[in-house]
Amino acid sequence: QVQLVESGGGLVQAGGSLRLSCTASGRTFSYYVMGWFRQAPGKEREFVAGIRRSGDSTSYADSVKGRFSISRDNTKKTVYLQMNSLKPEDTAVYYCAADVRNMIVMARPGEYDYWGQGTQVTVSS
Repeated sequence: QVQLVESGGGLVQAGGSLRLSCTASGRTFSYYVMGWFRQAPGKEREFVAGIRRSGDSTSYADSVKGRFSISRDNTKKTVYLQMNSLKPEDTAVYYCAADVRNMIVMARPGEYDYWGQGTQVTVSS
């Protein structure tokens, strides 16, 4: 029903920046709480950042506060994750997700209904 297409991943040196984008299909993008998650080898998928439907409230994992910024453009049906001051421990597959049932940002992956294919982010030392 909802397709999420991610882009912007790649290889970057420590201290560098990347901007991830996720574009959604459909006419009701503004009704989705959007989140970014990541999964590193051997680890569970973890919450990175989330944004409410109107974009008036955001939430971040402690590990990325002050470095990452989530935003959305509902006219473009796109959510962004600006990643600055990247560290090797940020290396992971990053996933965009849409939550159609909740009004606030949820941190558990199981709360989200639709997922993108994931995009690899690799930060070298």
